[in-house]
Amino acid sequence: MAYKKKLTPSLNCGLDLIAEVIYGKWKIRLLYFINKGHKRPGELQRKIPDASRRVLNMQLNELEIHELITKKIFAQLPPKVEYSLTGLGESLIPIITTLGKWGDEHQYRLRDIIMKANAEGNL
Repeated sequence: MAYKKKLTPSLNCGLDLIAEVIYGKWKIRLLYFINKGHKRPGELQRKIPDASRRVLNMQLNELEIHELITKKIFAQLPPKVEYSLTGLGESLIPIITTLGKWGDEHQYRLRDIIMKANAEGNL
């Protein structure tokens, strides 16, 4: 059974649109790793071991529906599937790279803030 979102998003501005297509715990990482050449589901699972296969498949499906990636199914046994970025997906890579650099630059402060908030029960 397919998961259905409960609310129809407001798509009135660019931030609403980007939120609709890339928000999801693993979507940014999936796009990043597909761009780095990790195209098979098993490779992606190994790169993101904390994510369940079911959730990864669901988020890959959403990225495909939003035309950020394509899925190629090879007619062979055992079955083989590969994902690749579309032009639209490739256009997100500089933004994702910039976000990653920002996270690297502020990682110690952010980690402390998150750990403190978790310890205090604020998150």
